[in-house]
Amino acid sequence: MQHFLYPEIHPYQQQFLQVDERHRLYVEESGNPDGIPVVFLHGGPGANSEPYHRRYFDPKKYRIVLFDQRGCGQSTPHASLEDNTSQDLVQDIERIRAALGIKQWVVFGGSWGSTLALLYAETYPSHVLGLVLRGIFLCRDQDVQWFYQHGASELFPDEWENFIAPIPEDQRGDMINAYYRQLTGDDDVAKMRAAEAWSTWEGKTACLLTNDEVVDYFSDPYVALSIARIEAHYFVNRSFMQPNQLLGNVDKLKDIPGYIVHGRYDVICPVAQAWALHKAWPEAQLNIIDDAGHAVSEPGIARRLIEITDELAARLADRRKS
Repeated sequence: MQHFLYPEIHPYQQQFLQVDERHRLYVEESGNPDGIPVVFLHGGPGANSEPYHRRYFDPKKYRIVLFDQRGCGQSTPHASLEDNTSQDLVQDIERIRAALGIKQWVVFGGSWGSTLALLYAETYPSHVLGLVLRGIFLCRDQDVQWFYQHGASELFPDEWENFIAPIPEDQRGDMINAYYRQLTGDDDVAKMRAAEAWSTWEGKTACLLTNDEVVDYFSDPYVALSIARIEAHYFVNRSFMQPNQLLGNVDKLKDIPGYIVHGRYDVICPVAQAWALHKAWPEAQLNIIDDAGHAVSEPGIARRLIEITDELAARLADRRKS
């Protein structure tokens, strides 16, 4: 992956933004302070931004904004479920935009980040210069059930056994609620066991070919706790959205330059979700990567994303001149 990405860079600005009485978000800026603003929305919900996420953008052309969503990464309190909803996250993005004095920006999101990017853009379309979406996750019941109840289990039966192991057999008919009870219970040992099993299942299935670095990230106890708790919290609450909300409001995106990148063999979010989004939003360019699964770090996905951010930078530069 490394040679596809722009060189490593460091933030020129880091801060913690208090977004309500409880939550404080880590926010950083890198690249060109006078460049095209772009915000990177990480996955999960419950994962975090990583230094290599800066490297999908030309640092001479982009003002790169990364942040950790509520309860994630360096944001505090860690793994908190209180006041943590999709609507809260959308408003956090707006607070960050206003705090940084940005009028409009490119929104770049993958997996859950694509969900959040779509929700944000459908709420504030006039604030979005372009959408770059990877590993589309529409958050419909069928999409969640595929990965956590039945579907992906047929492709990874060995890893599925490890995923269901913390859950008593008589509770396995509703894996998400069974996990949620353990992840929000008082037994800290059971909570951590459940968190590691939940998150490792995601890490093991993220790539076309198992990537030990990805698995190590997901199985790290600190990361696993926020990913498992926050994902389970969102999914038992149907991600705090109406059924089929993202596709139902897609007409609001028709004037926004859009790019969709999706791995052909994505097991976490099957490519049918990207296809459904493209059918509803034909103005967006669909890119199906034939040698990839779900992860942003897979070579075919990384290469195409960088081509797109370069193309979009040129497209937006021409717009500024006209």
